[in-house]
Amino acid sequence: MEKSNFVDQIRIFCRSGHGGAGSRHFMRNKFTALGGPDGGDGGRGAHIILKGNRNLWTLLHLRYFKNVIAEDGEGGSGNNKTGRFGKDVIIEVPLGTIAIDEETGVQEVEILEDGQEVIWIPGGKGGLGNAHFATPTNQAPEYAQPGLPGIEATKILELKVLADVGLVGFPNAGKSTLLSVITAAKPKIANYAFTTITPNLGIVAYRDEQSFCIADLPGIIEGAAEGKGLGHRFLRHIERNPVLLFLIPADSADHKKEFAILVNELEKYNPELLHKQFVIAVSKSDMLDEELMQAIKQELPANIPHIFISSVTNKGLTELKDLLWKALNTTETEG
Repeated sequence: MEKSNFVDQIRIFCRSGHGGAGSRHFMRNKFTALGGPDGGDGGRGAHIILKGNRNLWTLLHLRYFKNVIAEDGEGGSGNNKTGRFGKDVIIEVPLGTIAIDEETGVQEVEILEDGQEVIWIPGGKGGLGNAHFATPTNQAPEYAQPGLPGIEATKILELKVLADVGLVGFPNAGKSTLLSVITAAKPKIANYAFTTITPNLGIVAYRDEQSFCIADLPGIIEGAAEGKGLGHRFLRHIERNPVLLFLIPADSADHKKEFAILVNELEKYNPELLHKQFVIAVSKSDMLDEELMQAIKQELPANIPHIFISSVTNKGLTELKDLLWKALNTTETEG
């Protein structure tokens, strides 16, 4: 596999800051020989915060960010002074990032908006100083709270690409070529399987200055749900796409079987994927005559919109945009 600038999963050891200890201090100055308790509280340990950044599209910048150790809070001091809080660590991530605890597998955070900030791993609370514990019967408490420890854990950051339309198909079905024609994206195109090993995003310009985002995803193969080929790396990204465009080449040996395999892999990975809007495009159809097109139509599911296209001759591409736009707006209306 070629070296890629696209990184969609990172494993990080994290430790938020420990809270500072409360102070056991009594007022002492030239005017007060035996003053009461005036110990201040300890400062809060630093949080580890995730922040959405729409200008990022990969986790590459975190590739060597293996340990995140946040600053501890300072201890309290006399004259009821609270210790300084630890400086929070802010980790910027692309939109569509989720955070998972490695030990439990529980998803903890989801970042979907630019500028969204979520306290991922909270810092330890600072301890209370002895001034809090003075009572009429105990006017000189010697006790102050220690700060609470921070949280240590190994975490996973995982990116699921945010796009309106996901391109689904076998390797070499023509997905990259289609993306290069209907958007300004420049994916790698070659005549062998798995040319695309990472998602490519492109913006499709539509009527009245409107647009939508389409993602050319790594090709799926039979057994992808079990991790064959690019397996889960591919399937993870289509969870975010409300519309899935199935690209089946005109020269496929069995169009019906090819579509069934694709749908079966989606269902095995996550049955909820079958609730998305489906559109079928038969690519490379410039080689078909009317008789062959009618024969292929008979193989396709009657309840799913389909269209014959050619990225080489631009056949059906305007109609494809209309079909995808309609599907997207139907999805939004139903949602």
